[in-house]
Amino acid sequence: TGAGATFPAPIYQKWFNDYQSIGNVQINYQPNGSGGGIKAVTEGTVDFGASDMPLNDDQLKAFKDKHGYRVLLFPTVIGADVPTYNVPGITQELNFTPEALAGIFLGHITSWNDPAIAKSNPGVKLPNAKIVVVHRSEGSGTTFCWTDYLSKISPEWKTKVGKNTSVDWPTGIGGKGNDGVAGLIKQQQGALGYVELIYAVKNHLPYGKVQNQAGKFIKADLQSVNAAAASVKQMPADFRVSITDAPGAAVYPISTFTWLLIPEKISDAAKRKALVG
Repeated sequence: TGAGATFPAPIYQKWFNDYQSIGNVQINYQPNGSGGGIKAVTEGTVDFGASDMPLNDDQLKAFKDKHGYRVLLFPTVIGADVPTYNVPGITQELNFTPEALAGIFLGHITSWNDPAIAKSNPGVKLPNAKIVVVHRSEGSGTTFCWTDYLSKISPEWKTKVGKNTSVDWPTGIGGKGNDGVAGLIKQQQGALGYVELIYAVKNHLPYGKVQNQAGKFIKADLQSVNAAAASVKQMPADFRVSITDAPGAAVYPISTFTWLLIPEKISDAAKRKALVG
């Protein structure tokens, strides 16, 4: 049994289904958010967890204090958070600067035709409509990736809100899971939120390009997310690494690894063999 991140859930479900027949094992994975995955693996109610936030030192210590051995982090997938929206009359890809995204999520930019958005989108007729900010309601690694990025590009966000799996949002409404956020954006005119790339694609939601460190507006796709991962020149031994706001002209700046959280010791021999397999 496993629990955690919804961000990689589409590919995990596929992998687990494919492996069941070969590994002679049934894998029950509950996509309840990274916060839930960290909690469940620490409390020992699941065999493995999953998180898009690398555990911090306190969380690693809490696991070791409880069990007497470590939890190991294995990066499995790279993905991206994308700004997705539902703006009446707008079907094209919008461009977002880091300043515009921080301003919207801080509650300073409240209208779609604000100059901070308009200046990056010449020729687009943006309506004078209220921006409805949508964020995750539960502890989520997708949120960690988004807030990790905002903390790097906005000093105000860093000091006022910070980065975590859940934060005190300055503005907006909450949806549960990537699916919940995607659903709210579809229903709500004027909405803007963040979801993992695959959920935007799967739900046919338009999503914007984001300006990277090199000043280029980049769309999240296989190449640009790979470029973000490739920016890591030295992988730390414990695999805890952040690739948001990575340098490079081709980089999509809101990219992340996601990790499986595997206890160092597994007393059930059959489970251990199945997990290693």
